[in-house]
Amino acid sequence: MRRFRSDPVPRPVLEQVLEAATLAPSAHNCQPWRFAVLVGQEAKESIAQAMGADFLRDLMGDGLDLQEAQRQVERSRQRILGAPVVVVLCLDRSTEDIYPDQRRQQASHLMMTQSVAIAGGYMLLAVQAHGLGGVWMSAPLYAQSTVRQALHLPPEWDAQGLILIGYPAEMPGRRGRNPLAEVVRFIDE
Repeated sequence: MRRFRSDPVPRPVLEQVLEAATLAPSAHNCQPWRFAVLVGQEAKESIAQAMGADFLRDLMGDGLDLQEAQRQVERSRQRILGAPVVVVLCLDRSTEDIYPDQRRQQASHLMMTQSVAIAGGYMLLAVQAHGLGGVWMSAPLYAQSTVRQALHLPPEWDAQGLILIGYPAEMPGRRGRNPLAEVVRFIDE
């Protein structure tokens, strides 16, 4: 879902979508997800501008010419600004268990990341159930400190993704999926 109507999402509907996300399972039931919900244009512009600056720097560093890099940044900016609701999915690092060794600490962090991702998946299912459209953007992973600063989030909140939500302006076509034979391995022994 890339294009939304400008109709606002009613607050009770949005709260039901967010509530559904909190019902997701989480490692050790730590519920590490936090949601920064942007409905005002100023907040959406703030994050779009801040992330856009990082994105432009990265694209230029990748060797893209300025015009193409600016085109990609503007496309991303318009997606964010065109959504009635932008939810920033965050991982609250203060919920993580602390281990004395790096191996278990990395595994713990990965479990928390997976838990936030599952909450985002639940959110997208609730979006669909309410007749809304939604899309996940992973861009904040490349700009966690930028997102935190732009939105004045707590220092322990790490942005994991954006979920753009609104009423669909058009229904996108179905994208192809890999056949089961390519993604499943049955192990009988």
